Amino acid sequence: MSSLENSTLPDPLNCVMEYLSPYWIHTVIPVYIYTISALGIPLNLLVLLVFLLHKKACTAAEIYLSNMAAADLFLVLFLPFWGKYVSNEYSWTFGGPMCKIVCLLIVLNYNCSVYFLILVCVDRFLALAHPLSQYKLHRRKYAKMSCVVVWCFGLLINIPTLLCRNVVEYKPDNETVHYEYTCEFNCSSEVYLANDIVQTTVAFIIPLLIISFCTVRILRALRERPTEGMSYQKTERKVTVLVLAVLLAFLICWLPFRVLKVVELAIRFKLIGETCKLARFITVCQHIFLYLGFFNSDLNPILYVIVGKNFHRKMREVLSGPRRESSMRSASTTTSSSRLSSRKLRAV
Repeated sequence: MSSLENSTLPDPLNCVMEYLSPYWIHTVIPVYIYTISALGIPLNLLVLLVFLLHKKACTAAEIYLSNMAAADLFLVLFLPFWGKYVSNEYSWTFGGPMCKIVCLLIVLNYNCSVYFLILVCVDRFLALAHPLSQYKLHRRKYAKMSCVVVWCFGLLINIPTLLCRNVVEYKPDNETVHYEYTCEFNCSSEVYLANDIVQTTVAFIIPLLIISFCTVRILRALRERPTEGMSYQKTERKVTVLVLAVLLAFLICWLPFRVLKVVELAIRFKLIGETCKLARFITVCQHIFLYLGFFNSDLNPILYVIVGKNFHRKMREVLSGPRRESSMRSASTTTSSSRLSSRKLRAV
């Protein structure tokens, strides 16, 4: 069995294969992946179009959220290739370059999304805790620069994926197995372990600490500030509620998988004893938690519509834009013609 990230469990735990039923892996999971793609592509396209087509410039928070939507869109566009890979019993038929691209986009989606969340949490913290600071004047400029840095950083820490993800010829002893190639992390176990440590530290532990700190300060600022007041404060409050909803959804979808990777590292460093029962549990959870993380790409745009009142208003304005403009033009034409008629009557 192959997975997105090769198993870090030692050889004595190979009893996992006797426990797993190939049926639910190769039939249920592909349908789930195709459903995520079918829903995620139009939903994330809608989010991007609303942010791009609306006449009013995006705020700093909306710039971060739109970049998250772009990362989600890249993921759901290429997820069907992974779904086909799973349904083919982990037989890769799309060539070496697509193996690298698909795996890179899957990991890049998580890495960039978590850092966009850090940026938007920091932005909310500064906007609520320090509303009169000079940061307010340059938020959009800082947001655009930060997004470029995040994309570059995401590519940088995923260089091992680009270098080590390859199509590997597979020659099973059992002639009834139909696949000959897999898309695997093909570097040494030391490189794989180092990549796991970097990903766990840089893309999980450090972001979790920063997000936790900012979230506590945001909640404190919301509790201390009055619910009634200037329209600016009300807008900031609405955006903050949306950001907290997106953050909660991200943690629900991705936290179990990242915690599982920490457990696997603990097994590698002999901090947790090796048992067949634990191996079975981790392997089953690896499938469930990984594909739960993919669901986050569909959940984000749904939250924008349900929780994001400002986004909902922008979406209505974008969708009703042509009709509203035509009605405004017709109203102005009627007004001008009535004025002209009244002038003629006065002249007579």
